[in-house]
Amino acid sequence: MSKKRYFSNGKMPLRTYDEDNVGPSELSSALEGYSLEVTAKDAKSLREVSDEIPPKTAISVTFLPGEEMEARVAAARLVRSLGFEPVPHISARRLRSSEELREYLMRLQEAAAINRVFAIAGDLSAPLGPYDDALAIIQSAELLESGVEHVSISGYPEGHPQISDAKLWDALRTKYRVLKERGANVEIMTQFSFDAAPVLRWLARVREELDITATVRVGLPGPASVKTLLRFASICGVGATASVMAKYGVSITQLLSTARPQRLLSAYMEQLRPGVHGSVRFHFYPFGGLKNTVSWVESNRELVQQDA
Repeated sequence: MSKKRYFSNGKMPLRTYDEDNVGPSELSSALEGYSLEVTAKDAKSLREVSDEIPPKTAISVTFLPGEEMEARVAAARLVRSLGFEPVPHISARRLRSSEELREYLMRLQEAAAINRVFAIAGDLSAPLGPYDDALAIIQSAELLESGVEHVSISGYPEGHPQISDAKLWDALRTKYRVLKERGANVEIMTQFSFDAAPVLRWLARVREELDITATVRVGLPGPASVKTLLRFASICGVGATASVMAKYGVSITQLLSTARPQRLLSAYMEQLRPGVHGSVRFHFYPFGGLKNTVSWVESNRELVQQDA
């Protein structure tokens, strides 16, 4: 007979699971090894909460339109100076030339000693320069020569509003293969979701059909108003129907109320199976502000409590 162990995180009720099916170390370390996302404008907020974030936490630095390169480099420098691991986004379609990519990587190395990047296509319908998608960045001589050894690539468990599912699966397979052939360490970072079910199905397919063993960082929205979450869901093509949001624990009629991911995290805790879904970590999108997200995560980080 297998032992029972217990999850507890203060606000969420105790949950039980069967030790033969779900390993406590996997689920505990999934939240212990969480990552965050910041923009170039988040410098003040990051300083304010830096003491609450575990050392060496991976913190993505976004590549937003309208920002100057200097602002992104300064954000990566700050992340490193505070004792965290900067993961700058490289937005392929927003780069105007190979010289711009080379300069950006060089300045990131000089300012923040980066070893990791997140290669994405970007949200433009047409590229501003020679890079049409993330694969073009991955295959570029500039990335190879930069010293970057760890590359994150995107995953879309609920699809993409402008890309067919077939193309998404083919792109994921190809990017992973090329990176492994080049000896890079690979992680997959997913879009956020309000429902564990499609993400778990997608994870199982990634492991079974594509034979991808890389760690997947599953996207979770941090605490935010329902209005804000629905707005980002619409932009990103994330399922946010009334039934999905009810499963998440909120009503779409309560736009000004604050929604938190407790129920979603509970669903993952109950259903994740390492033998099926592989290595999983959580990546938090701080739509309601970095301070709110970090405070929530840190107050819920001690998830595993063993019985006598």
